[in-house]
Amino acid sequence: MRGVFVTGTDTGAGKTVVAAAICAALAARGERVSAFKPAVTGLDDPPGEWPMDHELLGGVTGQDPAVVAPYTFGPAVSPHWAAELAGQAIEPERLVAAARAATGFVVCEGVGGLLVPLTPGYSVRDLAVDLALPVVIAARAGLGTINHTLLTVEAARAVGLQVAGIVMTPWPERPEPIEVSNRETVERLAGVPVSALAPATPDRLAEAGRALPLDEWRNSRKG
Repeated sequence: MRGVFVTGTDTGAGKTVVAAAICAALAARGERVSAFKPAVTGLDDPPGEWPMDHELLGGVTGQDPAVVAPYTFGPAVSPHWAAELAGQAIEPERLVAAARAATGFVVCEGVGGLLVPLTPGYSVRDLAVDLALPVVIAARAGLGTINHTLLTVEAARAVGLQVAGIVMTPWPERPEPIEVSNRETVERLAGVPVSALAPATPDRLAEAGRALPLDEWRNSRKG
């Protein structure tokens, strides 16, 4: 299985945009790319500027959204609780099998951060370990990101996951000194290259994604 596992420092850190930008940029180069997300919650929320995660990813890769995300739930809560509210059980074996069935370069996007439970005893990090993919971390650029990002790096490395890169997003055209300092500090302390993803719209994801080190990530291997 070739691909990357995109996680975030927390909910709303930009991981779906990062994942979709990677998919769009690779697809624009004519490469076969598939997206996978274990679960999507929040279907009950009013429509926003962006499609739901599985719809956005499926629109970029040409996949059926139901194939992108095996589990979908209405409430905007953690997947384990959403499944409980729906009277369902998320099956880790089904998630792993669905991800491994994807073809081409597979961009797996987590839910929230690495330690978010998919079931009471199986986290997003457990799924990343089972898929054995290098990790790309989506992080904010502003105040607080140093701690959140370094904790995520440590959580990944603690179980043997390779952190292939960090992406700060949305990265402004004219970053503030604190944002520049945060980027430099995280890169130095984590020992991981920190890229920047400019603000994107659903129809300009490929353009934004071209600024990312896609070839380096494609050649990354867990280890």
